[in-house]
Amino acid sequence: MNKPIFKILSIFIFALVLSLTSCKENEQAVVKTVTEPVVELKITTPAPSPLGKVSQRVGLTDIDIEYSRPGVKGRTIFGDLVSFGKTWRTGANANTKVTFSSDVTIDGQTLKAGSYGLYSVPNKDTWEVMFYADSDKSGVPRDWDDNKIAAKTTAKVESMPMNIESFTISFDDVTSTSVVIGLIWEKTYVGIKLEVPTDQLVSETIDAVMAASPKSGDYYNAAIYYSQQDKDIKKANEWMEKAMSMIEKPGFWQLRQQSLIYAKMGDKDKAIATAKKSLEGAKASKNDAYIKMNTESLKEWGAM
Repeated sequence: MNKPIFKILSIFIFALVLSLTSCKENEQAVVKTVTEPVVELKITTPAPSPLGKVSQRVGLTDIDIEYSRPGVKGRTIFGDLVSFGKTWRTGANANTKVTFSSDVTIDGQTLKAGSYGLYSVPNKDTWEVMFYADSDKSGVPRDWDDNKIAAKTTAKVESMPMNIESFTISFDDVTSTSVVIGLIWEKTYVGIKLEVPTDQLVSETIDAVMAASPKSGDYYNAAIYYSQQDKDIKKANEWMEKAMSMIEKPGFWQLRQQSLIYAKMGDKDKAIATAKKSLEGAKASKNDAYIKMNTESLKEWGAM
């Protein structure tokens, strides 16, 4: 083959390889462009009245509250920014939302389990507080319907000794059967008391478990509940003795509870004997709290 033809052929082959390589790279670039997700940039800034969430278990009832927290920011709040005599969303932005896991009672009115909008009408000395059936509203509904007020009450205004900058909702005076929802802002405190059906819920659970296959712990817990709530003490004693018969070696804390039930039954001899066993176990475990409790009971019952 003569050299000119060979040179031309070599150039042609080199160009062809280069073209194929370029096509392949372009193809990969296209595929890469298609498969890569497009990230949309978005500016996020803090809300002037940030979202707040608080939760509390009262007895066996869970209460959840979602609300926005405006600040005083040098302003006069009640009677100015928040007008007296007008319905307020009790917060900022969307209305405050309260959710109950079971029925609750407020001022003798039953609120069914579920979510409610919390609205109020502030005044100088008292507030009217309302639980509204529609819970997902942006502020006070324009089509406000009194028929949707599930419960309402009047609460006394109390003065705070200090200024509270951010609107705050608290759970105060928590017991196994009730709680006070506190509304706090500027120098104002308003408390709304709620009651929960703890005894009903516990009793229903006890009945269901006892009708099935109760274990030693079930008998023990049921006995303590009946004793502490001053219910049927004979039934409490029956369950406690059943629990103890199923436990190979009762703990000093368990013997302590049994001694208290015997005392309530009026059986002082058994109460003293059981308390002495509890005291002995507490001393062996170096549990000062139970040593003190048993010692005090034994003195009360005339055994020391």
